[in-house]
Amino acid sequence: MQVVTTAVRKAGRRLLRDFGEVEQLQVSVKGPSDFVSTADLRAEQTLREELHRARPNFGFLMEESGASGNGEWEWRWVVDPLDGTTNFLHGIPHWAISVGVEKRTAPDHTELVAGVVYNPVVDEMFWAEKGVGAFLNDRRLRVSGRKEIKEAVFATGIPFAGVSRKPEFSAILSKVMPQVAGVRRFGAAALDLAWTAAGRYDGYWELGIKPWDMAAGLVIVREAGGFATDPEGHDPYASGDIVCGNPHLQPRLREIVHEIVARRPAAG
Repeated sequence: MQVVTTAVRKAGRRLLRDFGEVEQLQVSVKGPSDFVSTADLRAEQTLREELHRARPNFGFLMEESGASGNGEWEWRWVVDPLDGTTNFLHGIPHWAISVGVEKRTAPDHTELVAGVVYNPVVDEMFWAEKGVGAFLNDRRLRVSGRKEIKEAVFATGIPFAGVSRKPEFSAILSKVMPQVAGVRRFGAAALDLAWTAAGRYDGYWELGIKPWDMAAGLVIVREAGGFATDPEGHDPYASGDIVCGNPHLQPRLREIVHEIVARRPAAG
């Protein structure tokens, strides 16, 4: 864990400097898009260098550069160097660095065993190790204790324009919203998971996210006492569809999401 926190703090310091520049670039004609792409790549390179130096035998799965390193890895870093890129691009201080640790337990099976989600803007370091617990900086985390769905605040992610699953999302949202106190879309999946672990959200769902979006957050939610599955109740890390929350409300949210997703025609 010390290896990961050192790496994300180093990358975070650079991203914070770049974030300050983005706020200045908002008023320019060209805009900050190219600058942010470069900042993202620099952060990934920093993380790669720091993590590889500490654990040279680990493999990598990174958002920008994909899978690399030792092909016969027993352990692998799963890295999103800048989760919430659109927020970062627009000067919105809600973005994070996410690093998960994946262990191969059999030739065709792996498990997530540790994770860090770090928001440098507010210096919040969410972290967890399997069997150790989940923490925000030095404070132990627990999911919320709410039991009534009408009191719940859920988070979600809206599919981007052109994504085929928008109708599914709209159907789920229209069914969830009348039953709950609120639905939030803050634009950073790793932080949605971390905030669910911290009890700020009572649950979270999203369709079609990538392994690096959820690797660290899944460990943090589960170690904080939450449930995290796909709509069918299986491991979301394989499917990319995730429903998580406290033990009282996750089953109800999963039921709603599954009802809609199950109507989708089978591929092919």
